[in-house]
Parts: sequence; structure tokens; C-alpha cells
Amino acid sequence: MAMPRPTVAQLVYGSCTVVLSTVAMLALSQTSSGIGVAVIALAALALGLLVAMTVPLPRHRPTRSAAASGPAPAEPARLSERRRPVGASAESVRGRAAS
Repeated sequence: MAMPRPTVAQLVYGSCTVVLSTVAMLALSQTSSGIGVAVIALAALALGLLVAMTVPLPRHRPTRSAAASGPAPAEPARLSERRRPVGASAESVRGRAAS
């Protein structure tokens, strides 16, 4: 089973999280040791991975072949057609009043 490729949104959110969280943690901790910077960088990478994996994926409709699906379902009536009273004509009220 092939692993799905990350979407653009996942890459962007993950990358922004890594960069911004690294800068924020370095500024707040004021560490200057190599070990402290490495721990912060690893924590930021883990946080970025978590954010990237929790971004919702787009839903794909299952594809069906035209032969297997049968006839296409009828399109629903437009909203304006559904609200028109029974027996109402397409002529506007103003048009009838003016004549």
C-alpha cells in the first residue's frame, strides 16, 4: 500500500509551525548552549510534524465508470424555480401592471 503524498497545505502548515515555534522557543528560553538549541529544534520538528499530520485531507469522491453507474440522477430544480408559486407565469408583476 503506497503512502499518500502530503498536500500543499500540510507542507505549508508544518513548515510554518517549525520555523515559528523554533524562533519563539529560542527567544523565550534564551538558551545559547548547543544542546539546548538541539532540543528546541527537535521539539519544533516534532510539533511541525504533528501539525502537518492533523491538517484535514481533501475528500475524494469514489470514481465510478459510466457503465456501472447507470443513468445520471436528475438535477434538482433551481432555488428560484422551487419558490415560484404554482401557476405563476414568468411575466413580472410590474410588466403586467404597466400594460
